[in-house]
Amino acid sequence: MISMGTIGKWLEESKPLLGMLLVQLIMTGLQILSRVILSRGTFVFSLLMYRHIVAAACILPFALYFERGCLKKLSLMVWIWLFLSALSGITLGMGLFYYGMRATNATFATDFLNLIPVVTFVFSAILGMEKLDLRTKKGKMKVLGAILCVAGAATISLYKGKSLHLFHQNFHKKSLLGKKVEPHWTTGICVLAGSVFAYACWFIVQVKLLTVFPYKYWATMFTCLMVCAQAAVIGVCIDRRKASWVLGWNLELITVLYSGVLASAVSFCLISMAIRMRGPTYPPMFNPLALIFIAILEALFLGEDLSVGSLLGMFLIIVGLYAFLWGKRSTKPSSQPLPEIVNEEIDKNGSTVETPRT
Repeated sequence: MISMGTIGKWLEESKPLLGMLLVQLIMTGLQILSRVILSRGTFVFSLLMYRHIVAAACILPFALYFERGCLKKLSLMVWIWLFLSALSGITLGMGLFYYGMRATNATFATDFLNLIPVVTFVFSAILGMEKLDLRTKKGKMKVLGAILCVAGAATISLYKGKSLHLFHQNFHKKSLLGKKVEPHWTTGICVLAGSVFAYACWFIVQVKLLTVFPYKYWATMFTCLMVCAQAAVIGVCIDRRKASWVLGWNLELITVLYSGVLASAVSFCLISMAIRMRGPTYPPMFNPLALIFIAILEALFLGEDLSVGSLLGMFLIIVGLYAFLWGKRSTKPSSQPLPEIVNEEIDKNGSTVETPRT
């Protein structure tokens, strides 16, 4: 008979695993909800603004408790890096991701996010922050992983193949999207590529931000507030209609609360725990699970079909991601050492890691 002590020990050792599985389930729910409300006409920048108001409110208690007395370290340079962090990683990165998801689908858009670690590595190598180390096995694996990811993205973009109907046609008649939404693949691919590049720039900006201001809770909270201001200004320039900014008592409100509370605050804590217990390469290893969950739920509830080209491209990107992460594991950075809190914040997203994922 299994004792309570054995069960308790197993639960303690399984915390990172269970935490990362929960994070992927949270991300799956977020992408499906976002896909539904965006297809129904929700204004992207109003969604960004409301989501990060909730996120800032959720993170503020952690900042006040764990990082008391850190506000005196704020300076003009810190505010500049906070502004750039919000602009590159969320206002542009997440904003373009939402537009790309609207033009394609959640499975396709989420698959593109797996390219972020590789693109960030390429940028870092160009800037001298990383070394290729082609003479070592780890260096070769990183390059091979990058090539496979690019090949996967190209396969998805250029080859469609036969469409696969995963579930009976009756499921498709009651799609949560309402009427069938026709994808705009060329536009979506270009916008998602811009999102990936913006996210890659964000991770590099994060290095500088957390060097001059190494307080992740305050930095995240102020970044969320910056996003609110940026989204409001850009959004008003694009669309001033009151209807675009009104948040109703419907799925939009649920998505905003879900993304602010679960996708930001809860996921942030779970990822930090996993990094502390298993290391920085542990959380990104679970990212492809969300892709699989999203593909199944989109086919079941949103009436989306998968093509042979999409499945082949996903496979290449997932294999490339794992090859890259294997090569990245235990690789020493070539640049000057950063504070531990900086490395945690960079590595937790799988870059060198959400978005907020987006």
